[in-house]
Amino acid sequence: MAFKTKFGTEDVSPYQVHSRREIIALLRAMQERNQLVSMQADGGADAVVTSVLAVDENGGLVVIDRAPSNSLNQRLLESDNVSFETVLDNIRILFFADKVGECLYENLPALYIRIPATLVRLQRREHYRIPTPVANPLRCTIRIPPDDIGAGGTTIVVTLKDISGGGIAIVDEKKLLDNTIGRVYKDCRIDLPGGNPVVVDLQIRNSHDYTLASGKSIRKLGCMFVDPPRPMMAAVQRYITKLERERNAKATGMG
Repeated sequence: MAFKTKFGTEDVSPYQVHSRREIIALLRAMQERNQLVSMQADGGADAVVTSVLAVDENGGLVVIDRAPSNSLNQRLLESDNVSFETVLDNIRILFFADKVGECLYENLPALYIRIPATLVRLQRREHYRIPTPVANPLRCTIRIPPDDIGAGGTTIVVTLKDISGGGIAIVDEKKLLDNTIGRVYKDCRIDLPGGNPVVVDLQIRNSHDYTLASGKSIRKLGCMFVDPPRPMMAAVQRYITKLERERNAKATGMG
């Protein structure tokens, strides 16, 4: 399952929760803690902060606070794609509704949705991720096959934003790469300093577009290593350890 939010396009299939009991427990935790929830219609720019007022398990409903703007409330009522995001115990929680209705809660106007059949619980990263040096950036060479661009194919060189034992984030300044979630690029070469290049397959896992102060739009892609050879991962881990030591030395004034 891939979806678009203000954070970009992401694949959330591994994080979906299907247990009704667990979904209700998470919704009630939001209610009891007065957790702020971001509510957005049709993936648009307008997002409003709301909260869960009540969870009616028997009726199958979740009561939520209204938006402050009547026009935004109307867009929510007319939308068939409303997304909700919050953070609970440092874990992102997302859920969706294809219909929003109006109701009264404690004699005040409110909104309601059906208890979602699924909910997304985005866990913390499995791998420690560290930014790469800005002054001496790492490069990754990616081959774009002929069927993507026509006869001949080509290779492009992108800059690494960060690196972990599970993958890398790259900056695609010219937006030449196919950013479809799940797309795999074969035999990508990462040039680590002081050693042989690391050659791995990369799978696109998320995509975020940014506008720089200059007005230029760039794209950051999160990529996962696909079945990486052990020697290659050992080289990546050595490099991460080296970066961490250098960063700690600077932080303590010894670097």
